[in-house]
This record gives sequence, C-alpha cells and structure tokens, in this order.
Amino acid sequence: MKPIWIVDDDQSIRWVLEKALARENFATRSFANVRDAAVALDHDSPQVLVSDIRMPGGSGLELLQTVRDKVPGLPVIIMTAFSDLDSAVAAFQGGAFEYLAKPFDVDKAVELIRRAVDESMRGEQTWDERVADAPEMLGQAPAMQDMFRAIGRLSHSAATVLITGESGTGKELVARALHRHSPRANGPFIALNTAAIPKDLLESELFGHERGAFTGAQAMRQGRFEQAENGTLFLDEIGDMPFDLQTRLLRVLSDGQFYRVGGHNPLRANVRVIAATHQNLESRVRQGLFREDLYHRLNVIRLRLPALRERSEDIPLLTRHFLQKSARDLGVEPKRVSEEALAYLASLPFQGNVRQLENLANWLTVMAPAQTIEIKDLPPDLVPAQAGSAEIAAGGVLGADATGGVAGQAAANGTTLPAHVASMPGMPVAAAVAAWESGLRTEVARMLRENAPDVMDELARRFEAAVIREALDFTRGRKVEAAERLGIGRNTITRKIQELNLEP
Repeated sequence: MKPIWIVDDDQSIRWVLEKALARENFATRSFANVRDAAVALDHDSPQVLVSDIRMPGGSGLELLQTVRDKVPGLPVIIMTAFSDLDSAVAAFQGGAFEYLAKPFDVDKAVELIRRAVDESMRGEQTWDERVADAPEMLGQAPAMQDMFRAIGRLSHSAATVLITGESGTGKELVARALHRHSPRANGPFIALNTAAIPKDLLESELFGHERGAFTGAQAMRQGRFEQAENGTLFLDEIGDMPFDLQTRLLRVLSDGQFYRVGGHNPLRANVRVIAATHQNLESRVRQGLFREDLYHRLNVIRLRLPALRERSEDIPLLTRHFLQKSARDLGVEPKRVSEEALAYLASLPFQGNVRQLENLANWLTVMAPAQTIEIKDLPPDLVPAQAGSAEIAAGGVLGADATGGVAGQAAANGTTLPAHVASMPGMPVAAAVAAWESGLRTEVARMLRENAPDVMDELARRFEAAVIREALDFTRGRKVEAAERLGIGRNTITRKIQELNLEP
C-alpha cells in the first residue's frame, strides 16, 4: 500500500499524525508546503492525501485541484482551523473526501483516514459533493460540523428537506445554503413564513389568484410557487399552516400541479420545496392538526439545527463574528470582548438562540461604554443583581465566606480561566463549570494558534499555581492543612511551591 501524504506548514500537526498513523502501521510522507507536494505528484502518488487548507505559498484547495487533475479519484482530506461553512463549501466543491476541523481528536482523524484508505482501495470515488454557502454560519461544535457535512451531501440533490429546530437557530440560513449550491442555484429563492400571513390571504400568497377571484382582486397575481419556478420555495413555520391549505400543498408535492385562486387551468410547478418548523410535527399529526400524508411528503430528508446552548463552545466565535458584522454595518470600530465575558456568555442558555446572540452583539456595539466589553457592560437582564455585580467587580467569590477564588487567583497569575464566571453568586454550578471549561478551551485555542511551546506543561503549571494559591489562602498559609485539603502530600506541596515560585 502507498503511504499517506500529510501536507501542513505546522510541524506539530505533521508530527502528531505521523506518530498516530505509524501506530496503525500506515507509512507516511510529509510536506511543509503545497509546492513540494504538487511537485511530488508528478512522480508519485499517495494512498490518501491529508492537507491543511491555509498555508503560506499556496492553499490546500489549490492542491486539491492539482490532485483532481493529476490523480483523479485520490481521496483528499482537508484540514482547517477556520471552522466556518466557507471552508466546508470550498472543500466539498473541490471534491474532497472529507473535511476535518482543527483542533481534532487524533483517534477520529485516524479513523477517517482509514475510511479514506478503504475507499481508495476499492477504487471508488463516492464523495464528489459540495456544501452550501452562508457566511453567517459558523461553528466548531460537532453538531454544526455534522450540519455542514449534511448540507454538502444534499447540494446535488433536489429532494424535499424538512429543517427542524428552535426559533432563532438559523433555519432560513440553512435553506438558503441548500439553494445556493444546488442545481437550482441560478433560479429564485422565495421564502414565505406561513405563520405570518393571515389564513384568508395565505392561499393567494402560495398559489396566486385570477382577476376577480375575490373582492379586491383587480388583477391577476402570481403566487410564491410561480415566483419560485426553477428555484427553491422555503416554507417557514410549516406547522402553523391551516389544515385545509395543507391539502392543496400536498397535491402540489404529489403531482406538481396547482390552480390559482379562482382559476380553472392547472399550472405546473417546477420547484424544490424546503420546509421548516420549530414545532413537533409528529405530535401535531397525533393531535389531528397536521396531515400525516403531508408530513411524510415533507419529511424526505430531515435536518435538525442544534440550539445554541447545545453548542456553547461556538458562542465566543459567533460573538466576535456578530460584533464585527455590527461594527461594519454601523461604520464603527469593532468592539472586543474580554475572556471572562466570553466565558460568561458561553454559560448562558440563550433561549432566543443565534438570533438573540446577534441582537446582543448589536446592542453591545451601540450601548457598551468601553471598547473592551466586560461582564458589567452586558445588558442588565443577562447579569446578576447589583449586589452580585459589585462582588464580581471586586474579583469574584468562592462560596459564601472566601474571596478571590481559584479562578480569581488564576486570573491574577495571568491565565484566562474565567474567575468572574466561576464564582458568580447565584450561577448554577453546572453553568460555572461550563464557563470555566469554555475559558480554558479558548486559552488553549489561542496558544495553539500562536504556536506557543509546551502548551500542556504551561497550562498545567498555571492550573497548579492557581489551585495551590487558593488552598493556601483558604488555610491562611498553613501548608500541611492545604496539602490535606487538596489530597496531596506535604512534601509535594512544598516542592510545588518552590517550583512555581509561590513563596510569599
């Protein structure tokens, strides 16, 4: 079997993949840039090629095109640290076998490469797919990466799609993405919120009407099905459609024909229908509020958009994006958000989902007094009462009788672990832990982006320093008691104090 080629300007990524693949008895060959890999393709070819998407001197997408020209059918896995839909779109459109977002789980990466090897060994190319484009759609969370992949695999299809998810999760963005990179991309995209149109007007909105069909119909009018000819019709909040109109919609989906209101001649509809709802359609079917046969017609392919609280690790990424967007719209300098504030936002439930977060970014752009946004600058309905805010400003508390807190000491030592969040009065423990972990992940991501050396050792030192400082504060400097509280030996705490320069 031929070796696996790894193309990445980051030596650490190459090293990790080389070692992991060697353990699985895969031979490897590594390249630090696109140019060397492209030259090597003139004389040799790999079993599978794994390439970063953005590198100095050339991109992985350019290499992907070179592979398509020189070695058709070679599985290519594109890696990227830029976890947005644009990268996924470009990768799938270029014919990539799969898209791997950094940072990735090494075991999952090896499993993906193994699948690509199997595909290569069979001599089949089954992943010639694209994903749709919507620059507002960002996400590092596994649920969003799965969504990007699903959009990509649907981009060649004309199948009816049902998008479910809570209000504000971005269902119309997904529908537009499906349209933009579908065979109907040159046709119109027509959106209609069926819950926003009065029942008496909805039939005319959908199917149009003939002149004189009812009082006020002074001219013939095309409906949304005619307007969407050769394109896509997006029916939002389909669960609220009146029962009698569901029958007419079912007929269009069944035989592709409809009548204008007051019309006698059937019209054909060459339209792809994408529907969306925040409701449980199965429950509405059981209640007799939604036709079961229409439900099955719509539910050919279902995509579920996760709630924002299910992808809290994306909140910092989305917050920065929306602040940039808001500043661009208003023509002002974009504001920054402190790590503590980002971690706190990541702990919130955001019942309004992505829409609520975008509205918050607009509010902060206009209302936040400073260029760097802190927790105290957030809207009053998102922060604790004034008493709690005063404690936050003073550095946070840990429990009812100790000030400072582990995370507070960590912040004093230079780490970005979110002291203010972890100790916030009234915050649920689970939310505080989630915020702490989110802040830690943010710091890890920053260090990895900046190629910081010895990331694990550095974070471990900072963590140990924060924990031991807090324990010493709690015991008022009594080392033996602090060691007992932490569950370590007295010799260990003495050695750590010396190694970490924690002597008073």
